[in-house]
Amino acid sequence: MGLNVQFTTKENVLLVRLSGELDHHASEQLKKEWQLAIKEHGVKHVILNLEDLSFMDSSGLGVFLGRYKEIMQLGGEMVVCSISPAVKRLFDMSGLFKIIRLEESEEYALLRLGVA
Repeated sequence: MGLNVQFTTKENVLLVRLSGELDHHASEQLKKEWQLAIKEHGVKHVILNLEDLSFMDSSGLGVFLGRYKEIMQLGGEMVVCSISPAVKRLFDMSGLFKIIRLEESEEYALLRLGVA
């Protein structure tokens, strides 16, 4: 199926919408595109919408953790929203929800970051 990626900015927030499957084949390309989007748009925060992400392996968690660290160095925050049950289980098992906030929707995530 592959991975589809959409980057959108709203003020200083980068919205990252992923759909399809995020495996080790797609992870490296996503990492490069995401790093470029952060630099090009001068964002401070990231909202990661995983509503349509049907599969993810541990390499995807690595990409998320790496971008989380980059955003933290900028003094920002990463928020995950609209997560599918299968992907949520991976986040739970990995402990990522201890450092990355989960919100119900993009709207709530934007409110959380002060961008409405």
